[in-house]
Amino acid sequence: MKLNGINHITFSVSNLEKSIKFYQDVFEAKILVKGNKLAYFDINGLWIALNVEKNVSRNEIYDSYTHISFSIDNKEYDHILTKLKSFNVDIVEGRQRHIEEGKSIYFRDLDGHLFELHTKSRKDRIEFYKKYRKDLKFYST
Repeated sequence: MKLNGINHITFSVSNLEKSIKFYQDVFEAKILVKGNKLAYFDINGLWIALNVEKNVSRNEIYDSYTHISFSIDNKEYDHILTKLKSFNVDIVEGRQRHIEEGKSIYFRDLDGHLFELHTKSRKDRIEFYKKYRKDLKFYST
């Protein structure tokens, strides 16, 4: 199967209006479509969809490390962290990292979806692991 990239990412939300504001404020998302139970956004070329689902349990999501990570510039880290705090975003403490792994900010949206903003690339992470993690097996790319 050949995939051509990510088409879109959909999040189940409990309150569309509050979630729209969150995604616009935090991600500077541009709203493209809005209905009674859905909204579509553009975030720097990425299609994000929100769908209202009222009767969904939202508790187990807090026990999971499942998340979406976006790349940020290391120079923007402090500015972005300050911005998130100004919106009273639920910032989650991440694991301790070696300085060479880069820095991450973990936070949740209003329904508990976990996001990471990370300052290093996949290549950087693999090179770090090759240097420090002798317990891992590496494959050619």
